[in-house]
Amino acid sequence: MSDHVYKQIELTGSSTTSIEDAVQNALQKASKTLHGMRWFEVTETRGHLEDNQLSHWQVTIKVGVTLD
Repeated sequence: MSDHVYKQIELTGSSTTSIEDAVQNALQKASKTLHGMRWFEVTETRGHLEDNQLSHWQVTIKVGVTLD
């Protein structure tokens, strides 16, 4: 097994549908410019309200990226 070193990057994704979609949106957008993503950790979950109703989810994640 080889040793790995990771850089952590913090991202916040949002979705009007679900927490899972918010995470997926953040990861999909990041994958367009980041390479070597290996893991993520949810660090914060919150929602945005409009007229006392849930408008969208916001989820902050830390993503581990393998260094070359």
